[in-house]
Amino acid sequence: MTDIIEPEAVEPEAVVETVEEPAETVVVVEEPAAAPVRAPRPGGRPIQTVGRRKEAIVRVRLVPGTGKITCNGRELEEYFPSKVHQQLIREPLGTVERAEQFDVFANLRGGGITGQAGALRLAISRALISNEPDDRPALKKAGFLTRDARVKESKKYGLKKARKAPQYSKR
Repeated sequence: MTDIIEPEAVEPEAVVETVEEPAETVVVVEEPAAAPVRAPRPGGRPIQTVGRRKEAIVRVRLVPGTGKITCNGRELEEYFPSKVHQQLIREPLGTVERAEQFDVFANLRGGGITGQAGALRLAISRALISNEPDDRPALKKAGFLTRDARVKESKKYGLKKARKAPQYSKR
């Protein structure tokens, strides 16, 4: 146990302590730490996400790597020869400045080329957010997290297509 000092037992003159001034002033400056490159998931498991657009469905695995994008086992340039589609797909990685940190493996099914490219962009954006939630505002502001809900309008009976009517003859 600790010794308890009774207030009446100690005289105030006996308790006086002198405090010495420090010899020099010490200024502590904290430097902001550089953002560490986070490994996607504990244990090195890849991040898996899904993106959809029109009829296209894309499943993406994001793993640490050198920035290589593989679509259905083929290189991005081989699968999407159009530079417009390649740029569209790479935009999310460039926006968060992680183009050279991850490899993307994509499984694309259904739809056409443009639908698949849009679905792949959405899936990559979702994977980046799963890895680093702080990237969400930048990707949201750029519009990469919005699922494009436009789909083909269905055909109506009595019409040739969704809205095209047969030719009208007055007589």
